[in-house]
Amino acid sequence: MNPIKKTIELPDGRVISIETGKLAKQADGAVEVRMGNTMLLATVVSAKEAGEGVDFMPLQVEYKEKFSAAGRFPGGFLKREGRASDYEILTARLVDRVLRPLFPDNYHADTFVNITLYSADGVDAPDCLAGLAASAAIAVSDIPFNGPISEVRVARIDGKFVIDPTFEQLQKADMELMVGATYDNIMMVEGEMDEASEADLLAALRAAHDAIKAQCKVQMELAEAVGKVKRDYCHEVNDEELRKDVHDKCYDRAYAIAKAGSADKHWRQDSFDAICDEYIESLPEEERDEKAPLVKRYYHDVEKEAVRRCILDEGVRLDGRKTTEIRPIWCEVDYLPGPHGSAVFTRGETQSLSTVTLGTKLDEKILDDVLNKGTERFLLHYNFPPFSTGEAKAQRGVGRREIGHGNLAHRALKRMFPDNFPYVCRVVSDILESNGSSSMATVCAGTLALLDAGVKMKKPVSGIAMGLITDTESPKYAILSDILGDEDHLGDMDFKVTGTRDGITATQMDIKCDGLSYEILEKALMQARDGRLHILDIIEKTIPAPREDYKPHVPRIVTMLIPKELIGAVIGPGGKVIQGIQEESGATVSIDEIEEGGYIEVAAANKDSIDKALAMINAIVELPEEGKVYDGTVRSIMDFGAFVEFMPHRDGLLHISEIAWERLEDMEASGLKEGDKVQVKLIEIDKKTGKYRLSMRALLPKPEGYVEPQRAPRGERPRRDGDRPRGDRGPRREGDRNRAPRGDRGPRKED
Repeated sequence: MNPIKKTIELPDGRVISIETGKLAKQADGAVEVRMGNTMLLATVVSAKEAGEGVDFMPLQVEYKEKFSAAGRFPGGFLKREGRASDYEILTARLVDRVLRPLFPDNYHADTFVNITLYSADGVDAPDCLAGLAASAAIAVSDIPFNGPISEVRVARIDGKFVIDPTFEQLQKADMELMVGATYDNIMMVEGEMDEASEADLLAALRAAHDAIKAQCKVQMELAEAVGKVKRDYCHEVNDEELRKDVHDKCYDRAYAIAKAGSADKHWRQDSFDAICDEYIESLPEEERDEKAPLVKRYYHDVEKEAVRRCILDEGVRLDGRKTTEIRPIWCEVDYLPGPHGSAVFTRGETQSLSTVTLGTKLDEKILDDVLNKGTERFLLHYNFPPFSTGEAKAQRGVGRREIGHGNLAHRALKRMFPDNFPYVCRVVSDILESNGSSSMATVCAGTLALLDAGVKMKKPVSGIAMGLITDTESPKYAILSDILGDEDHLGDMDFKVTGTRDGITATQMDIKCDGLSYEILEKALMQARDGRLHILDIIEKTIPAPREDYKPHVPRIVTMLIPKELIGAVIGPGGKVIQGIQEESGATVSIDEIEEGGYIEVAAANKDSIDKALAMINAIVELPEEGKVYDGTVRSIMDFGAFVEFMPHRDGLLHISEIAWERLEDMEASGLKEGDKVQVKLIEIDKKTGKYRLSMRALLPKPEGYVEPQRAPRGERPRRDGDRPRGDRGPRREGDRNRAPRGDRGPRKED
């Protein structure tokens, strides 16, 4: 064993260590990355040969967190880790998006990157170390890779940029970005912010890239120390003569279709496909099956070149728009009668039908990840059925793409969600058509649906996807507003920006080219701002402000605060009291302990149910007052009196002497029975024991000439006729056992 270790010092003095040679030595590459008590193990394994017919990079990135890393048991009956959480999927996607473009274009072997969290202290966030760990594992392997890369989180806290902030620091941030890059180029950006300016975003990217450069340099040193030689491979067999022939015979026809400027996505695709199919048909029949895969690969390059040259040389996009032009938009609110809010947003051939549901505290999402525990009150879910792109296949649950796109839209809207909103809110975006950014359509449709539901958003939010086409042989480039799906696929950048009129709320960027300057990024951001404001104009014309009131079928919620010491009384033993309130009133009642006391939410579809529940709660939390008259119920009869429930779940003693002015020989003479309704007066609250003394006779007129009997002092039994004087007990009774004086008891009995 010959472990090699390198360290990276962050600006605040924290140290990241990278070590290889100790663990998982049968993997092609393995490293452990530590910061404080947080430790990740990253491994990479790549097949020696490519699968038959595979002409793409089959990369799989997995990120997993062990509950034992934080000294916890997994939930559920099995008590073991199960399917990946959304957080794990999102972290894996962040790493995948940086790694994937950097493998050689002709490398097609199955490659698996696994990153596992084995130790965590809840101080440092492990996701910002995942990209570094994955890249370092590839760096010490023999797998070809045009890296290294690294990822950092940059947050602005009190006006200063902090690299890889702790969880505690992150709570104070008004801007938070994950940035992935090589030593030379930024490759990926994703994050959220409080209406930041374009200049602020660029400054954050510069700070993050400076930190990434240092981490890439250390990986280069680590790879050099390991000394692993990259493997030889041959995953493509090319026919250069065929490649040239495909280009010569297909390029002009593909260019003509690109220049036609048709807005019909399916016509364009069918026309492009027909060129390739006709070329294959022109081949000798005995060569078609063998050469068809190569022809399709070469034709893809021809189509890509034709579309890009048409944009760069003539400024003509696939659907005929100018580079800054946004497709026609129509939108409508209150589209569905059932949901609490709904909207349709259509931009070109991309359409989102979004709904809003408002619920109570019982509808909160419970988070129970390894390092993230709590609840979430604003939810956004995104669905992408195959029919939205005309595909004939079944819809099989939620995939990584849906989780990633939904997360971006959620980040875009959540900072504009009203503070202290009484409802739990769920937005669902169903994509009905897709040709262009459906996540940005989700942001726009989500804003419309929230306003339709009467949610008082701080400000409306819109989003737009930008594209970039560059020329490798000249400084020429074109920035495209509101990109199509094909422009995303064939372009050099996919840049999504969401925000209000006053600033950016979220962004996501994937860059596929080298050497993208900050000047181009700044221009893209400013062009995105113009598009964002154009879409906001349309949103505000559709619904200028939130509904003044919620729709009639929205449950109404009333909140109240009670002292902490009364929370138990409202809940009751085993939850019986709160369950009884809900059953009797028909309202939904939830209670949560906060710093100020007990926070109670009462929700129901009608006011009568809410009023009834509130009355029952108020009766419980109301403090008893001496001298006040109450209507009570006899709960039990004892020899010395009765116990009466004079307030909900509060019993007091009605002594036999307090039932009537005349003396009662026993309780039978009182005529009281269990369940009787009686009116009583609270005459005393014992401050030491908290017990209550009640009286019925205090509410009755005192008989004429009534004299209150004198009471003996506490602890002294009143004397009766025939009692012996206390000091003269008389002779012992016959049969009494003679006792020796206390000091002379004689010898002990043998045990």
